[in-house]
Amino acid sequence: MKKEKKLSVSAIENGTVIDHIPAQNLFKVINILGLDNIDNLITFGTNMESHRLGKKAIVKIADKFFEFEEINRIAVVAPHAKLNVIRGYNVVEKKLVEVPERIEGIIKCVNPKCITNFEDIKTKFEVVDKQNVSLKCHYCEKITDQGHMVYI
Repeated sequence: MKKEKKLSVSAIENGTVIDHIPAQNLFKVINILGLDNIDNLITFGTNMESHRLGKKAIVKIADKFFEFEEINRIAVVAPHAKLNVIRGYNVVEKKLVEVPERIEGIIKCVNPKCITNFEDIKTKFEVVDKQNVSLKCHYCEKITDQGHMVYI
């Protein structure tokens, strides 16, 4: 007997879908994109089955279209995420996020003596490993791996 497919999260008419987010990083993605501060309809699901990730999360934002640079910020916590642009209930564009060369203002430096932790200075990091997402602080040169990142 063939198993019937069904949608776990309802479709949106226009907007953005971010898929293939590691389930444990869903709320980090919401925070990084500032989705808690917008009035658009947002649907998210977590702990959904994924062949690649085991468990994944998905976010659908109605009537919101991000600049690709904004979406690439989530690559720090979801380096394999996929972005789908929806218009008229149809996917009109698909993109993979890319870990950018530099990350600014979303990660806290783990070095307690770093100037960014006691002065009003925006954090800046150079990405030194795009595969495993490791960052080097612009100011103190301390390297932070994904497991130790603290999000602002």
